Amino acid sequence: MTKEAVLTVGQMRAAEQAVFATGVPEYELMERAGAAAAEFIWRAGAKRDLLVLCGPGNNGGDGFVIARLLRARGVPVRVAALGESRTPSSLKARANWAGPIEDVFSAPPATQIVDALFGTGLSRGLEPGLADRLCALTAQASFSYAVDLPSGVDTDGGILLSAVPTFGVCIALGALKPAHLLQPSAACWQRLVCAEIGINVSGAMIHQLSAPHLLAPQPSDHKYSRGLVAVIGGVMAGAGLLASHAAACSGAGMVRRLAWDLGGDPHAIVTQRADSAADVARLLGDDRIKAVLVGPGLGRDGDAPDRLEAAMKSGHALVLDADALSLLADKGTNTIPPGAILTPHEGEFVRLFGDLPGSKIDRALEAARRADAILIYKGSDSIIAAPDGRAMIASGSSAWLSTAGTGDVLAGLVAGRLAVTGDGFRAACEALWLHGEAARRAGAAFVADDLLVELPAAIASRL
Repeated sequence: MTKEAVLTVGQMRAAEQAVFATGVPEYELMERAGAAAAEFIWRAGAKRDLLVLCGPGNNGGDGFVIARLLRARGVPVRVAALGESRTPSSLKARANWAGPIEDVFSAPPATQIVDALFGTGLSRGLEPGLADRLCALTAQASFSYAVDLPSGVDTDGGILLSAVPTFGVCIALGALKPAHLLQPSAACWQRLVCAEIGINVSGAMIHQLSAPHLLAPQPSDHKYSRGLVAVIGGVMAGAGLLASHAAACSGAGMVRRLAWDLGGDPHAIVTQRADSAADVARLLGDDRIKAVLVGPGLGRDGDAPDRLEAAMKSGHALVLDADALSLLADKGTNTIPPGAILTPHEGEFVRLFGDLPGSKIDRALEAARRADAILIYKGSDSIIAAPDGRAMIASGSSAWLSTAGTGDVLAGLVAGRLAVTGDGFRAACEALWLHGEAARRAGAAFVADDLLVELPAAIASRL
């Protein structure tokens, strides 16, 4: 699995300081950043006329470098600045630009535009007049590029601090930042690229979720060695059936659904009669079980709390979803067995952990630490967080996943991959990627059942 590192503002600054500590001047890093960005712009726009908007800080300095290098390639480049440059490196970059400098508010539009006004570390929005001007110039351009981040985006939280236009390309410098993957900022461009500038990201704990490498069964494998999943049924049979079917399509060797309703399962899924929580506890006594899923269709009344309790006392690896999370909000997260996988959406997350401060990544990591659990914080930008500080961010998933039952499919996938791998964090990452890939293959206007059809091909693509 190739992992793209994600650095916060503080981490990026520390990484840059580490480069400077080796003797590389700050301006050299600016030259690298400008050259890398200029190469992307050259490949996309060639010699089309270009307007570079430069701010007063180092992001503006990057813009001056871009303008100088592309002008040397024969591109008709104009530069418009927002006042004077204020940092040593940006002053040097400005001095090295031999052309005229226009005013941002009066500069005519161009076929191509580069936003190098403000990048990483912006703490407040643009003045309304400047934000409107940036939006207008970008709308009039056929090709548009944001250097590191569009001006007006909060780097660590992905929040829009002021109006932000949609760019054709966002060029991340050195490493991805949280805002490149978090919503709503991640919707502010059509394509995201990352420019290598010599930053060491080997110690990064946060990464973008990428395609996994899955292992096929060995000739010696059998249904139990490949992983036995138990799914605890409840009052809503459909959700449990969806989850069971997803677990069966995940690569696991066998799925047992423990429920009082019999029938309706795919023939490969074994349904065992469990009329009571005591029956659930007894059936979970099989040592061959590798993962237990409880929550989809469980309900919250009757003996649902007792069924959940039986699962949590079973000693098996757990995936807790849906109604199980709602019941746990009343019981307290300190009752969750260590190492369990939790799959909350926003509402469930708040009920479980309260209104935690910080970005979505911060909240996910703090919740994972408090619960001593693997967390899949679901949404259009899903976060997988571990108690040890590791996190994966999944961005760009199909908006068609916002339909009933897709969460049950994901929960079943997580349980199946947990049974296969025995590693909670890895299982969560593999399942979330497969879920998104199945949605991509399903196309538009699908229902949750359609994801099940696409799962074998999604898995085959990663063997």
